[in-house]
Amino acid sequence: MYEYFLGKIADVTPSYIVIEVSGIGYKVLTANPYRFDVGQSNVKLYIHQAVSENGMSLFGFYDADEKALFEKLLGVSGIGPKSALAILANNDHSGLIQAINQENATYLTSFPGVGKKTAQQIVLDLKGKLDDLNVDVSGQTALDVATPKDDQALTDALAALTALGYSQREVKKITKPLETFAEQQAGDTNALLSEGLRLLTK
Repeated sequence: MYEYFLGKIADVTPSYIVIEVSGIGYKVLTANPYRFDVGQSNVKLYIHQAVSENGMSLFGFYDADEKALFEKLLGVSGIGPKSALAILANNDHSGLIQAINQENATYLTSFPGVGKKTAQQIVLDLKGKLDDLNVDVSGQTALDVATPKDDQALTDALAALTALGYSQREVKKITKPLETFAEQQAGDTNALLSEGLRLLTK
């Protein structure tokens, strides 16, 4: 069982990254691939290994607490790895824990794959059990990063939202305000993806 990889980011796609460790490239599914940049070295990526009838998958996380939150979500009946990643893609993990503790099912159902019954199960299973996690990710959203905006960044962000499980209808609904955001504030794909997630879950 893997705990973490330390290596170089070889590729970034809308749904996964490839991290190269000692000459071997590992495909790792992650909530927000665009936190990482191709060529970034000495990246420490915490790993959850899942084995199913369809094979083995690796899931990657920014730190140990994010991995722990993912594994807690997996323990909830009705939550699979894809739904757990979609929930974690919204970088406001403190807000997520607050919603669970306040039994805010409406907020939880804004995530793909989470219906009312599953939201209630999340509250039932996790309320009061996540407060020990250090999930302040304020330095990871990169909304203030000023880099030249191009159409590819927007395209990649929209593709990443679809890869997380949001429907074409939902993504189309926020495309216009996301384009406006891109025009008004220069940002990279990570910034656009974070804003898209904010729009989808508000």
